Amino acid sequence: MTYAVAGRCAETGRLGVAITTRALAVSSRCPFIAPGLGLVVTMARTDPRLGPLGLNLLKLGYSAQRTLDEIAASDPGIEHRQVCVIDRDGNSAARTGNLNKPWRGALTGKNLVAMGNNLTSERTAQAMRDTWLERSGQPLEERLLSALEAGRDAGGQNGGQRSAGLHVYDREIYAYVDLRVDAHEEPVRELRRVYELHKPLIPYYYGRPGNPDEYGREEEWLERQAAMARQR
Repeated sequence: MTYAVAGRCAETGRLGVAITTRALAVSSRCPFIAPGLGLVVTMARTDPRLGPLGLNLLKLGYSAQRTLDEIAASDPGIEHRQVCVIDRDGNSAARTGNLNKPWRGALTGKNLVAMGNNLTSERTAQAMRDTWLERSGQPLEERLLSALEAGRDAGGQNGGQRSAGLHVYDREIYAYVDLRVDAHEEPVRELRRVYELHKPLIPYYYGRPGNPDEYGREEEWLERQAAMARQR
């Protein structure tokens, strides 16, 4: 009983996933992202081995659909799974096994997959897709989180949610945004709270590894940003 929205930003090439479920620590076993190459999300009775397998296929140049076909062919438990893939060109593919509980399914498009299983209705996936499309001008991380919130507000999943995550990669091997809520009564709401705290520091933490002297300490960097904003 999980739902997620996976997307690629057509302008920046960033890749990301926002996900929530009733089980604990969903981010530890479901989203897999390779910057510049693509992403794989494996849900339901998930097999985390399928994520690295899919990323390796994407590295070989396989398309999203070909990667998904190979994953399905390699997994004897595929009918228990729900899997999606987005490749470097924004092509998307998704598969929902027949042993998943309804509502189950995925809505796919260029640079997008909105999917879930054991949802209260198809409206959860529709709301994620519609919000993603409506917010095309926003940064990828905001777009994904807003879509996840829309899915929750449209009914979410049977039994509610207890964990959630937001994961975005740019060009580096480390994440641009990597936030998770592993155990909470309202994990999507808590994810939003943590994200808003973290948002001003996203460029700081992403840029500092290569320029530690230039970026300095958090407080100093924030003060400089505030001063620059006042001068504009």
